[in-house]
Amino acid sequence: MFKKILIAEDFQDTTKGIVEALKSRLKIDFIQEELYCDKAYNRFKVAHEKGDPYDLLITDLSFKESHINRRLGSGKELIIALRDIDKNVKVIVNSMIENPIEINQLFSEQKINGYVSKGRNSLNELITAIQEVHQNRTFVSPQLNLNTVDGVFEMDKYDLMILKDLAEGYTKKEISEKLKKQNISPNSESTIDKKVSKLFDEFGAKNTHHLIAKLIKLGKL
Repeated sequence: MFKKILIAEDFQDTTKGIVEALKSRLKIDFIQEELYCDKAYNRFKVAHEKGDPYDLLITDLSFKESHINRRLGSGKELIIALRDIDKNVKVIVNSMIENPIEINQLFSEQKINGYVSKGRNSLNELITAIQEVHQNRTFVSPQLNLNTVDGVFEMDKYDLMILKDLAEGYTKKEISEKLKKQNISPNSESTIDKKVSKLFDEFGAKNTHHLIAKLIKLGKL
């Protein structure tokens, strides 16, 4: 598990809950909190220069304006600055932003490792994200649909993998076990169920067989 975690978050109550959860559930002792991106950057830089670097950054994207002059005003700017110091540091974004385009850009351009959408279950999702990222896997909150842009739904390799297994007669439980063995995440049965339900809605299918028949007819499978 990660040994040193740096948290950049300007809401102290949010940070307090995260720190308590990480210490109690993941047994992580060294956690540094910063309210400003500039201070987080300085903390990270000093630790790196001393040869005792942080191995995970958890950051929000939006930070409230303040009377203090700031060089770095957002989580995105912080990520870019830290990548200049250590391109291999793991990064999890913990934010309320749910724009698929913006989130996809964070993965493709800033090379983040996980994205947690703040909400009712975000603390549990953050714990899962940390565990997944530590295993060199990516994580995205399951309720987010990063494949829907401007109302157009596009299936990714993950969707196709699930559909092909369903077409071959595998159950959702069996598919979950296959994904786990292949270290593919997300891999829970509930996530697969949500994925399939979303495909039902998008393509107006009544059941799995109807969905597969429609996708074959459309040339998508």
